[in-house]
Amino acid sequence: MDSHKAERVSEALREELGEMIAYELTDPRIGEVMVTEVLLSPDRKHAQVRLHIMEGAAERDETIRALEGARHFLRRRLAERLSMFRIPELHFEADIEAPSDRIEQLLKRIRRGRPRDIESSPSA
Repeated sequence: MDSHKAERVSEALREELGEMIAYELTDPRIGEVMVTEVLLSPDRKHAQVRLHIMEGAAERDETIRALEGARHFLRRRLAERLSMFRIPELHFEADIEAPSDRIEQLLKRIRRGRPRDIESSPSA
């Protein structure tokens, strides 16, 4: 699969899941959660959803269990919202990485993807 397409699909899944978890799920076991990243398998059948959970360890485990229970509902809602051939199977995990480390990692990724300055490129 084209890496650019995989990034677009991952980003669309991240945005939609973040919105659905924040505004559509009413399970009291789900605390304050932010979807930080969605990693797709090469065949696009599985998606690893990484979550930044603001609470402690016990609440984190309870939130993951509640989201695992709601995964079929979330897949159905994703199928309604996104025009994809196949909605991947969702797997949730807590993102243990510090948010500041994650921000640095994303900034480095953005910098690597930018083209060089016009002045520094060889003239033709």
